[in-house]
Amino acid sequence: MVRKRVKTSTEEFEKAAVKRDKAKYVLRLYVTGMTPKSTRAIANVQQLCDKYLEGCYELEVIDIYQQPKLARGEQIIATPTLIRKLPLPLRKFIGDMSDTERFLVGIDLKPRNS
Repeated sequence: MVRKRVKTSTEEFEKAAVKRDKAKYVLRLYVTGMTPKSTRAIANVQQLCDKYLEGCYELEVIDIYQQPKLARGEQIIATPTLIRKLPLPLRKFIGDMSDTERFLVGIDLKPRNS
């Protein structure tokens, strides 16, 4: 008799968590020059990514004054704006990313409170 091993829900959850942890996050932060709000957003995003996404993220900072075509292509209407390109679905966040809870929920590292 051959026994087939059935995974428990805990094993399924742990496997999904490991897979999510190894996911590559591709982020783009759109800013307007070196304004206080832009520099604060850059510092906040870098700090949060280093803390919560260590080793599994790619962050590109784009100054829309220097590259306005990229901002038009992404339909940026306010800055700073952070776009999570990967993993899908694409997500956009506006602000200086000083709200850690909102950042973590937005990039799917923490579930939303119902």
